[in-house]
This record gives sequence, C-alpha cells and structure tokens, in this order.
Amino acid sequence: MFEQYIPIFVLLGVAFVLALMLMSLSRLLGPFRPNTTKLKPYESGMDPVGQAKDRYSIAFYLVAMEFIVFDLEVVFIYPWAVRFMELDAGTFVAMTIFIVILFVGLIYTLKKGTLDWDVKNIKYKALKK
Repeated sequence: MFEQYIPIFVLLGVAFVLALMLMSLSRLLGPFRPNTTKLKPYESGMDPVGQAKDRYSIAFYLVAMEFIVFDLEVVFIYPWAVRFMELDAGTFVAMTIFIVILFVGLIYTLKKGTLDWDVKNIKYKALKK
C-alpha cells in the first residue's frame, strides 16, 4: 500500500537535499560582507519606524480576509462555470445566492471603509483610540 507513496517521498527527499546543497553553496561561494546598513531591517523600501511589537491596523487583517474570501469564490465559481450547461436550475439558484451574499459582504466592507487606507477616515472604533 505504501509503495504508491515512494515517488512522493523520493521527490521530497531530492527537493530537501537540493535546497540544502544550494543554500550551502551560495554561502560558501558567494560574497559575505555584512555591515550595519545591510543588517538593518528593511521593508518595502521604507525605513522601519517604531517597535516590532506595535499593533497592526485592523484594516490590514480585514483586507487580507477579503482577499481570501474572494480567492475562495473563484475556487467555487470556476468549476461551476465550466459545467454550467450540464447543470440544472438548482445549481444556478445556489450559485446566484452565493454571489449575492458575497456581493452584500463586499458592499458592507466598502461602506465600513476597509479599502480606504487613509487612517483618519476609517470608521472602526478600535482605530480611533
């Protein structure tokens, strides 16, 4: 039974060995000249401001959740759209309800201002402290 999984384990082993080998080779053969500028934290071209322990804005998490929701929407809608002509009216109604619920959620989050990154205008009480 487990012999079916041997190719997967071989592939994982080869990938692991290759990753270790390439990282080791880059460390051995590549230049390594650290200095204070290179060792400073760097994020998106901006110098870090404040402590790493600072809290993130709630809007960041809400946008991330919206991205995941609309990513999953594609996972459900794409197979339905491919087989649309072969399915009955019940699946059409179910998908219509699904899309309407997602659309209402999008309108709600837009009204709340989650995509408005101007912190002064975000309507969440947690951010008005």
